[in-house]
Amino acid sequence: MPVMAIIGAGRGLGAETARRFGREGYDIALIARNQQRVTDLAQELSGEGITAGGFVADVRDPDSITHTLDTAAQAMGPVEVLQYSPLPDKTFLRPVLETTAADLVGPVEFSVYGPVAAVRQVLPGMRYLPDGARPSILFVNGGSAVVPNSGVAGTSIAFAGLTAYAQMLHEVLADEGIHVAQLVIPGAMVDGDPVKGPDVMAGHLWGLHTGRSDFRHQVEGSD
Repeated sequence: MPVMAIIGAGRGLGAETARRFGREGYDIALIARNQQRVTDLAQELSGEGITAGGFVADVRDPDSITHTLDTAAQAMGPVEVLQYSPLPDKTFLRPVLETTAADLVGPVEFSVYGPVAAVRQVLPGMRYLPDGARPSILFVNGGSAVVPNSGVAGTSIAFAGLTAYAQMLHEVLADEGIHVAQLVIPGAMVDGDPVKGPDVMAGHLWGLHTGRSDFRHQVEGSD
């Protein structure tokens, strides 16, 4: 079975994306900081007929991400779809005039170093997937990734870096058949909402993966 790795897997978007891709035949590697959380979610998905495993990584530590993705691949198989969607820490959300250089270390580790480490770990395997595979790298960001918000300077600055990195990947990897895309979700997701529900977002991610053309899908709404 093809394998999807979700970095930042939780009860909302991560779980719904796992369900969506799982129903389509993907085995799911759930990656987060809390072992119990991903273990419980993996068991829940298994009860729904989806093969899933839980793994621990700190996205602000490139070595941790590299090691965990290697462990997941050895346990489940090479990653065909990578989703990077951890939730930013509240300390990243300070107004621009209150933000110091030190305050930007965490956001940059989270939104630049982490994604770069993750992509570099899975990319070699994606290049050697069998014929018929559809490798994708999917990034999920808030609205400040495309429209800077002075109230959340840390994420605005770091998301801009991630957006630039993702856009460059989209351009250079297209010829290799590896699709890179970004889902932008302004504001909070709302369970059951027809526009902002996590299950709806999972559908957008599936659409970006299968459509294999557009770089970005931006959800309606504002931060």
